[in-house]
Amino acid sequence: MPHSASRSNHAVPQIVVDHLTLAYGETVIQQDLSFTVSRGDIFIIMGESGCGKSTLLRHMVGLDRPQQGDVFYEGKSFWTVDAATQARMMRRLGVLFQSGGLWSSLTLGENVALPLQLYTRLPEHDICELVALKLALVGLSGFEEYYPYELSGGMQKRAGLARAMALDPDILFFDEPSAGLDPMSSRLLDDLIVELRDSLGATVVVVTHELESILAIGTNSVFLDADTQTMIASGPPRVLLQECPHPKVQQFLRRRAPV
Repeated sequence: MPHSASRSNHAVPQIVVDHLTLAYGETVIQQDLSFTVSRGDIFIIMGESGCGKSTLLRHMVGLDRPQQGDVFYEGKSFWTVDAATQARMMRRLGVLFQSGGLWSSLTLGENVALPLQLYTRLPEHDICELVALKLALVGLSGFEEYYPYELSGGMQKRAGLARAMALDPDILFFDEPSAGLDPMSSRLLDDLIVELRDSLGATVVVVTHELESILAIGTNSVFLDADTQTMIASGPPRVLLQECPHPKVQQFLRRRAPV
């Protein structure tokens, strides 16, 4: 059984992952994953490289179908509903992939506007106002006409975050948001994630192996193990650091002395 830290009785599960098995053909990546993400969490999916963290995220956001199990959003099954309902559920999710996912041929303003143009009937004037607002939220006010290649890595990640927020999602998913960033940019991105969670009331799910980020912003977590192909711990990262007896979890969380 995974080690579980105590949670508030008032926390309302927004996502329930129920006995999920992830596989590509005959190759099982992870099996029998069960955990909940509460509203307002910054939930960390952690583990060593190659354990299936990003694969789990892809299954949670609807890009890959699980071999077994289901994902529930506010009590509604994601994988048993019809295609139209599933599409509506996916629109409530904002995803920032590791690369940032920006179209290099489009300006930042055009990148952020794209989801609004595809999925809403808003007039162009309103879309422009929303684009300016989303870029301002991530500290990129006035950068609408810049192209991704004109920005630093940290600014590109923030621009990708602005696009992920374009449709006002209830839940934001980040896949290794700090990958390739220097320590200062990583800390600034962590601060921004917390600020957005607090100001927008969004729930955040983060795939990461960055220890500083895990301990700084994580309110809850799950630890995936490549050898046993399942989760071996769950709970707030700082509680796991102090209380989880599993040696792999301790080795992972004590790679450097915590601040």
